[in-house]
Amino acid sequence: MQTTATVAIALTLTLAAGPAAASFAGCVAALKSAALKSGVSQSVVDQAFNFNAPNDVVLRLSKVQPEFKTPIWDYIGFLVDEQRVADGRAMMAKYDAVLRRAEQQFGVNRYVIAAVWGVETDYGRESGSHYLPHALTTLVCEGGRRKDFWQAELIAALKLVSRGDLELSELYGSWAGAFGQTQFIPTTYERLAVDFDGDGRRDLVRSVADALGSTANYLKRGGWRPGESWMIEVKVPRGYDGPSGRTNRASLSSWGQRGIVRADGAALSGSAQAGLLLPAGPNGPAFLVFPNFDAIYSYNRAESYALAISHLADRLAGYPAFRTPWPTDDPGLSRAQRLHLQKLLLARGYDIGEADGKIGPATRAAIADAEKRLGMPETGRAGMKIYRALGGG
Repeated sequence: MQTTATVAIALTLTLAAGPAAASFAGCVAALKSAALKSGVSQSVVDQAFNFNAPNDVVLRLSKVQPEFKTPIWDYIGFLVDEQRVADGRAMMAKYDAVLRRAEQQFGVNRYVIAAVWGVETDYGRESGSHYLPHALTTLVCEGGRRKDFWQAELIAALKLVSRGDLELSELYGSWAGAFGQTQFIPTTYERLAVDFDGDGRRDLVRSVADALGSTANYLKRGGWRPGESWMIEVKVPRGYDGPSGRTNRASLSSWGQRGIVRADGAALSGSAQAGLLLPAGPNGPAFLVFPNFDAIYSYNRAESYALAISHLADRLAGYPAFRTPWPTDDPGLSRAQRLHLQKLLLARGYDIGEADGKIGPATRAAIADAEKRLGMPETGRAGMKIYRALGGG
């Protein structure tokens, strides 16, 4: 138990460290009080805040702006490569009974459930390394925006521990608080996670069954329609300038009357309602997307994300890659090619750290320098042209 003298000494040391440290300490104290008032146990509060300064990495990540917009062919090439498809099929075979039970109970297609798992954490391999209480406290106390939102997520995370669903040592995830096999934020976890393995705990960190069942529950709540499709690839007429957009729906027959056909050339017919997506314009792959695409979109509100999930689900189910190529002469790289590109840069003396297949600022700077030396436009982008120029492919 702390004595009055001990508290006074600690406060003196905090104040001596400067106004910023005092402000952070005061914010942490207020968060502890709020957590206790919300029903988090004293023991969890005592153990959770084992830090005395903000997480500078989280602050940087929360404020950084993308250096360039990722082309859709880079985004899809990274998330839906042959390795992720093969790994996904293996994991689906391993957890076949769980996936089929989730599909039966919630009505959500098991290939889509597996695709979310694959895109979010590479089937549980990469779920994030930030300690959530530290990350979320940093965002509340130093982030400057959405303080109420971050505080709600922090308290929800601590409640999961206090309730017995998780241990504090399992609260590791993204800088923004998403964690677990399929990356739920704490308030979503609190609201939609299910105990699918029947052990009395909702553990989306270590229990694959809980994670997959909870993902199916999420998509069901997002409006999933059992037995219906989510997306089909189509071809639009050359120079198409008609209506498009995810929510600008018309019947399949109506789209067919505009000259749009399935990617294999088959005619469109029927009353099913769909919107037309042209993620790279009318000269690239085109897609008709159904209400189930919107359920996927609700998981992470970006059409590129929903497209990646939808395509990976199709590939896991045995359908081919897109029939229409992306309208670029510099396609994106798979994860294996990105890793090889980094090894090629290291072999040329570029100090980019360890090759891991992830293209960060150091790798982009090295690519730009290599492009300059080779007389290429300086893009800093990990594309097929620089990859082949350095000896890959």
